[in-house]
Amino acid sequence: MTARRRRPLVGPLLVVLAIAAIPAFALFAVYRWADDRADASDAAEPVPATAPVAAGVTVGEPLNTGLFTVRRVPAALARASSVDAFAADLAPVLASLNDRSCAAVSVDGLPVAALNADAALIPASAHKILIAAVALEVLGPDFVYETSAAAAASPVDGTVTGDLYLVGGGDPLLTSDWYPTSNLERYPVFFETRLEQLADDLVGAGVSSVQGGVIGDGSRYDDEWYAPGWGDGVAGLDAGPYDALLVNDARVLGDAQRNADPNLAGAREFQRLLEERGIAVGGEPGTGTAPADAVELASIQSVPLSELVAEMLLNSDNNTAELVLKEIGLATSGEGGRTAGADAVIATLADWGVATEGLVVADGSGLAPGNQLTCSALLTVLARTDLGSVLPVAAESGTLVDVFVDHPLAGLLTGKTGTLNNPPFNIDPPAVKALAGYVPVDGGGSIEYVLILNGPTISDQSEYRPTWNALADALATYPAGPTPADLGPR
Repeated sequence: MTARRRRPLVGPLLVVLAIAAIPAFALFAVYRWADDRADASDAAEPVPATAPVAAGVTVGEPLNTGLFTVRRVPAALARASSVDAFAADLAPVLASLNDRSCAAVSVDGLPVAALNADAALIPASAHKILIAAVALEVLGPDFVYETSAAAAASPVDGTVTGDLYLVGGGDPLLTSDWYPTSNLERYPVFFETRLEQLADDLVGAGVSSVQGGVIGDGSRYDDEWYAPGWGDGVAGLDAGPYDALLVNDARVLGDAQRNADPNLAGAREFQRLLEERGIAVGGEPGTGTAPADAVELASIQSVPLSELVAEMLLNSDNNTAELVLKEIGLATSGEGGRTAGADAVIATLADWGVATEGLVVADGSGLAPGNQLTCSALLTVLARTDLGSVLPVAAESGTLVDVFVDHPLAGLLTGKTGTLNNPPFNIDPPAVKALAGYVPVDGGGSIEYVLILNGPTISDQSEYRPTWNALADALATYPAGPTPADLGPR
């Protein structure tokens, strides 16, 4: 692998020094004005040969540091020096990357170092950062999903005439109590919406029987239950099927496999909960759409979106990401679908000033190799939207729980991982390994970093971990160089 020669990164230092000079010029202007005023008054009032000194005041030695010098702004000098040293520490890491990978690092949005930053690459699950950021912008952090139970008419003497509709509102964390501890998922769901609560509320509303069956209604979204373009072995295992009604990721108690129809699975699970509570259900579970004038009998809400995206990012929850993308589409176009959501993501990024040329949003989860993202675009999103509090923490949580253990950045670095394997390895699309997030800086602020690795076998630990470790080592060096005290006036 041939190392790429990097041009000296002097831009940040020159910018900071130029900014630092502004107050010096301002002081100089005041000095000249005062000097002119003094010259004008010389003839009117003679100046004594020796200026009077107040009692008890000692006249010090002349200043060693001139008034008009950049040493009068030591904090700016120290920052510039640290950024320059930081760029030098990052240089070997960037030089080690292949030409199908990219990296970019900034400090509080100030670019520090980058390689292939504008190359559109496959991001894998790091793509979820875009979905979370745009969802918080479009839907708002306080947005909640609502799931309801409805019927064609109000119950009579506790009996629902006809069917009872379980109407999905798109909540990806709608869950029965048994599911989080079932060990069916590597990262158990949290911040879940309890389906038991809806059943309890129906009992509380006086419902004692349903003449028909429970009907699962996922009509809020379109009928696409899997994103096209996923690789072999993804659909039904890593993600999907999903619809606006999704309970336990389409699982029912006693069956470890995801059911083929998420709406039917939700209806079956809810009917079981009703019968456990003594509500007699006469018909079989089914699927359909509630009447437009249906009467709502009870409803439950999800946690706010600000918490829901934490589950999505910490667990790298693929179903959550896909449903959030559909909700973005519904909010912006009235169409609850993947394509509408993808269009809204690109449009929002453009509104933020992100360069969108070459970007492709093929799904919400990042499982599709058709997704295309640049390091510069992702870095801009990280700098604009503080997602550090909802990302996995190195050596502590989520997909980083066993990464950077015993490293200086353990418990500090936050990041979203991304992985796509590539069987067979010698045929495109390439495998992917990505890491993007933040490192807090002593005294405030943060480092933003993005690393997207594409290559035939890059998802093997023996290939990507040395690069990850080298990046973490370099990130841990900031801030470096002299302190403001070292550079202050003398």
